[in-house]
Amino acid sequence: MEVTYLSSAALLIDDGQAQLLCDPWLVDGAYYGSWAHHPDFDAQPEEFTDVDYIYLSHIHPDHFDPATLERMDADIPVLIHDYRWDYLREAVEDLGYEAIELPHDERTHLAGDLHINVLAADGCDPQLCGNYFGCTWYDDQADEPGSTQVDSMAVIDDGEHTIVNTNDCPYQLAESGCRKIKRDYGHIDLVCHQYSAAQFYPQAVTNYDHERKVRERERVIREKHELALEFLDIFEPDYYMPFAGEYLLAGSLAHLNEYTANPPRQRALEFFESRVDPDDHECVFLNSGEYIDLESGERSAPFEPTDPAAVKAYVEEELATRTFEYEHDPMPTLAELQAYVPYAYENLEDKRKRIGYSTDTTVLVSLLDDEYLELTMNGDGYRVVSKPAVCEYDGYVKMEIDPRLLNRLLDGPHSAYWADAKIGSHLGISKEPDIYERGLFNCLGSFHADGHDVESQAVGQSLAERS
Repeated sequence: MEVTYLSSAALLIDDGQAQLLCDPWLVDGAYYGSWAHHPDFDAQPEEFTDVDYIYLSHIHPDHFDPATLERMDADIPVLIHDYRWDYLREAVEDLGYEAIELPHDERTHLAGDLHINVLAADGCDPQLCGNYFGCTWYDDQADEPGSTQVDSMAVIDDGEHTIVNTNDCPYQLAESGCRKIKRDYGHIDLVCHQYSAAQFYPQAVTNYDHERKVRERERVIREKHELALEFLDIFEPDYYMPFAGEYLLAGSLAHLNEYTANPPRQRALEFFESRVDPDDHECVFLNSGEYIDLESGERSAPFEPTDPAAVKAYVEEELATRTFEYEHDPMPTLAELQAYVPYAYENLEDKRKRIGYSTDTTVLVSLLDDEYLELTMNGDGYRVVSKPAVCEYDGYVKMEIDPRLLNRLLDGPHSAYWADAKIGSHLGISKEPDIYERGLFNCLGSFHADGHDVESQAVGQSLAERS
């Protein structure tokens, strides 16, 4: 069985009888244009139109990339986990593909001797997810059980070799599922696991100075590396491949690359080789397009680190010159943004009550010029304020957003997702106290007017009097 590394979490698994393409993000521009491949990726989506199956672990655009799938053969079956909600299935089918929802923890035959077993990140136990997020956003009264998480991991085997692809599953959430895989399958040839941070932190935190961002970058890198070692302790694989979340920021965000908790692969390799005995588990880093043969352990080519000077030049000369699609939108007026807010707040309140979340932290969202939307997360309403003094709030999360992107976010998920804008570093965030409230950002994902007729709202209505 051969495993080819393509980019980020994109892998091609070939057992000689069938080919499985995993999470093909092959086209630059994920997360509204901010994510680019690192190193630059030469292969084109059209080169993979003869694969037998595509496995998509979850809906994040560095795993489910419409721009890639639009250039491939829609007759290829797409395998996904059978989540409680159908957002991934519907998105796949909107592209013309057949989405095959696989039950949690059920070994499924593909072709020849190749099998796949897809498990939800939370072990298909929504209470685990609720505990992880610190809220009650699972519903034990629901008619249908199922995962409320957005991620999945997969076990791929051909009867002789076994690969565990953990994708972006957080170790703290997925530990019990990983232990079950080990009990059920025994020997693991290769585990693919995340080792870096695919997140906004610390690069998009606007109230950190240079030194603070560098310190936090180093802390997060160490934390992610240490968590990666936990996967090795559980699976005890012959080989392990640190992967996923490998990217560079482009456009007006390119200057933030020095702060992302996404280290050069050579540096990560040095960490793992210093902490893991290669006689126990052998680290596999591959350049794009190269593969490892699990039968012999041979690589198609030795790993060659990227030249830091070449990467720096690529960022400055190529990536920094790019623009984001929303930057070509017309600039909205304050009234146009305001028209969305009553409906968006209604949706947010529905979500907040449904998951049982409340906080006294105030959310401040930039609108235009010095105007901000002051948004409560405890049911006390909202208003527009000018030049808010953050020292007057007991706790706050302040977000700076390009008004054109905000217009899309307020329009709804068919235009833009809050979570993707955050992961893509498009939201400049400051907060006090300096803690990450998962429930707050979970609720913020519903702050949009989708499902309402915004056109009927009087766009000149003042928000200052509403509460």
